[in-house]
Amino acid sequence: MKKIDARGLDCPQPVIKTKKALEAEEKVITLVDNEMACSNLQKLGQKLGYETEVLTVDDDFQIEFSASGEPVTSSVTSAEFEDSADNQKKVYFINSDVLGQGKRELGEVLIKGFIYTLTELAPAPRAIIFMNSGVKLTTLNEEVIENLEILAEAGVEIISCGTCLDYYQLEDKLEVGSVSNMYTIVELLNSYPVVTV
Repeated sequence: MKKIDARGLDCPQPVIKTKKALEAEEKVITLVDNEMACSNLQKLGQKLGYETEVLTVDDDFQIEFSASGEPVTSSVTSAEFEDSADNQKKVYFINSDVLGQGKRELGEVLIKGFIYTLTELAPAPRAIIFMNSGVKLTTLNEEVIENLEILAEAGVEIISCGTCLDYYQLEDKLEVGSVSNMYTIVELLNSYPVVTV
């Protein structure tokens, strides 16, 4: 049995750590400190075909996974899934240093979680393009830069807009990837499926 202490970890780390443990163990116990993480883990268990039992310990939640549940069936056929497996060719277009609209603090947490999650998914994207204030992620955000370096090592092209770096006076602060021009960026966007973040 594997025990995971995921208290204090940002989404999606509790789910990713638990999923990895379940690949090697039939029984896993994960400890989290909030209801949202607990709910996400229960959904993971259902999706993967595990029964989950939740115990409340002080203010924490202990989720026990055991391999005997029924997996959730997908409405996507295997042929459709194979066709969609070409998503290693996707290009992610990030045009801000936060994710979503609303509170900046929340947007900063979400963009970190999003980039981290890309490092855990297979297949990897074809490229990630950073424009406008998105270039701050390749220059100033140490946590994001660490994960972008992992993606770069996996063969993902990390591209920052040169005009944007110049505008924010960050041209000499690029930490990961390369500087590119609008022509190359538009060419990439025109050649692959694009996900705008």
